[in-house]
Amino acid sequence: QVQLVESGGGSVPAGGALRLSCAASGETDSTECTAWVRQTLGKNRLPVAAIDKDGRTRHVDSVKDRFNISRDDAMNTLYLEMNSLKPEDTGMYYCTAARVDCSMGYPYGMDFWGKGTQVTISS
Repeated sequence: QVQLVESGGGSVPAGGALRLSCAASGETDSTECTAWVRQTLGKNRLPVAAIDKDGRTRHVDSVKDRFNISRDDAMNTLYLEMNSLKPEDTGMYYCTAARVDCSMGYPYGMDFWGKGTQVTISS
């Protein structure tokens, strides 16, 4: 099993920045893909960004050039740098991991999920 704990969410005005962190523990060597997924109230979870074990990253078009996913393997921590934030970025951000490559598991076949951290962007 893999445990994921997110932190770093908060409320900021549009144009601001946040950095989300996700601390992983347990059988982290078993995971091939780690990612961030966003959910807004009453809506499905939507992909934001993912990173494969080999470092390949994927960002949805709506966050390209504003968000950056990265990973510190020594600290077993996943990050999401969020800049130029917009009200539509608001939501609960979940850290998630899969035992398979991102091309196979991301975003709807992930195996492990954190409890999420809330991001609220005011206009």
